[in-house]
Amino acid sequence: MSSTVEQDKTESGAGFFGQPFALANLFGVEMWERFSFYGMQGILLYYLYYQTSEGGLGLDKGAAVSIVGAYGGTVYLSTVLGAWVADRILGSERTLFYSACLIMLGHISLALLPGLAGVGVGLVLIAVGSGGLKANATSLVGDLYSADDERRDAGFSIFYMGINVGGLIGPLLTGWAQKNWGFHVGFALAAFGMALGLIQYTLGRKHLRGIGAAAPNPLPQAARPKVVAIAIAAVVAVLASTLSGVITADNLSDIVVTLTIVAAVAYFAVILTSRRITRVERSRVFAFIPMFVASAAFWSLFQQQFTMVALFADSRLDRNLFGWDFPPSWVQSINPVFIIIFAGVFATMWTRLGSRQPSSPIKFALGTAVMGIAFLCFIPMSGGGPNSAPLLGLAGILLLFTFAELLLSPVGLSLSTKLAPAAFHTQMVALFFLSVALGSSLAGTLSRFYDENNEVPYFAAVGLASITIGAILAALSPWIRRLMRGVQ
Repeated sequence: MSSTVEQDKTESGAGFFGQPFALANLFGVEMWERFSFYGMQGILLYYLYYQTSEGGLGLDKGAAVSIVGAYGGTVYLSTVLGAWVADRILGSERTLFYSACLIMLGHISLALLPGLAGVGVGLVLIAVGSGGLKANATSLVGDLYSADDERRDAGFSIFYMGINVGGLIGPLLTGWAQKNWGFHVGFALAAFGMALGLIQYTLGRKHLRGIGAAAPNPLPQAARPKVVAIAIAAVVAVLASTLSGVITADNLSDIVVTLTIVAAVAYFAVILTSRRITRVERSRVFAFIPMFVASAAFWSLFQQQFTMVALFADSRLDRNLFGWDFPPSWVQSINPVFIIIFAGVFATMWTRLGSRQPSSPIKFALGTAVMGIAFLCFIPMSGGGPNSAPLLGLAGILLLFTFAELLLSPVGLSLSTKLAPAAFHTQMVALFFLSVALGSSLAGTLSRFYDENNEVPYFAAVGLASITIGAILAALSPWIRRLMRGVQ
C-alpha cells in the first residue's frame, strides 16, 4: 500500500466524526443498501401471497415463505462468491461498486417486470449483489486504518450505525408507499434509495485512493476461461432445473438448505484434512462445529422476522395506531430501533465485565436459548382472531430477538476469526456466513409448518427445540473451551 494511502489513513480523519473521510462514503453506500434491502424485504412476502386484487401475485403462503427463506439464504451464500471475486479478480472496491449496481438493477426489475419473472430476476440480482457488497464493505472499512490506529473500533461502530439506520427507515418508507400506491412503487422506492447510494459512492470513490483496488491473489489469466465456463454451466443447470420442475417455489428453501449443508461440510473437510494446519489449529476448528450448529439454529428462528413474524403481523397483530392501521411491514423496523438502543449497552457490559464475562460458547448458548424463549412468548397471544395480538406484546418478543442477536451475532464473526487457522483465515469467516445462510433458508422451510389456525404446537416445538440446543451447548462448553486451546 502506498505511503500516500497510509498517510491518508491517519491524517485525513477530521472530516467525518474524527475518522478518515472515506468512511463517510462507505457509511453512506451501506446505509442506502440496507435501506433498499430491508425496505424491499419488508413488503416482499406480502407481494408474493396477497391476491391479485390487492396487487400481489396470489401464491400459496407456503410457497411464499419458501421463496423468502431461499432468498435470505442465497444472500449469505453469495458472500462466499463476493469474497472470491474480490480476492481473485476485481479487488474489494470494484467488487463493492459492481455489486451495488446489481442490487439497484434487481430492485428496478421488481418494480418494472410483472409477475414471477420480476421476482426471479430481481431476487437473484439482489441476492448476488448483496452478498458481494456485504463481503467487501466491512473489509474496506478495516483497510482504512493501520493496525495500531486507535480510531478503528469507533469507525466500525459508526459504520454499523449506518446499517441500522437503513434497516430502520427502509421498511417504514416502502411499507407506507406500498400501502398508498402499491407494491411496485414500494420496490421503486427501494431502487431509488440504492441509486442515491450509488451516486454518493461514485462521487466519493476518489477518497479511497486505491484502497481495495487490487486483487490480493489474482486468478491466472489462463484459468479465467475455465471459471467462465463453470459459471455458465451453473446458470444453465439452474435454468434447466427450473423449467423442468425440479426447482419449484415450494421446495426452493429446501434446495438452498441442502446446498448450504454440502458447502459447509466440504469447507470443514478441506480445512480439517489440510496438512497446512497444526494440531492446535485443528482442535480449534473442531471446537467451531457445535458453534456452527447453534448459530444455524439461532438464525433459523431469528430470520423468521421476514417469514412467520411477517405473517403474524399481517393476520394476527392489532396494528391500530391512534385510529390508523399501519402497514405490517413496519414491524420490521422494531428490531433496528432496539439494536441502536442496546448495542452500546452490551458493548459496555462486556467491557466492564472483562475477564469475568461469559465465554463464547456460553454466549452462543444464551443467544440460542433466548430465541427459544421468545418463540414460547408467542403462545399467550395465540388462538385469538384477526387483530387480537397486542403490539406491545410483539414488541417485547422482538426485544428478546434483539438480546439474543447481541449475544450471538457479534461474537460469532469475531470467534470465527479467532479460531481460524492461519492458512484458512477467510474460509472460517465464510463458514460463519454459511451458518447464517443455512439458518436463513431454514427459516423459510420451518415457516411452512406455521398454521395460523393452530399456532401453539409450532411455537412450542420451535421454541423448545432452540432452548434444548442452547442447553446442550452450555453443557458441552467445558469440553468446547478445552478444544479452543486458550481462545476465549
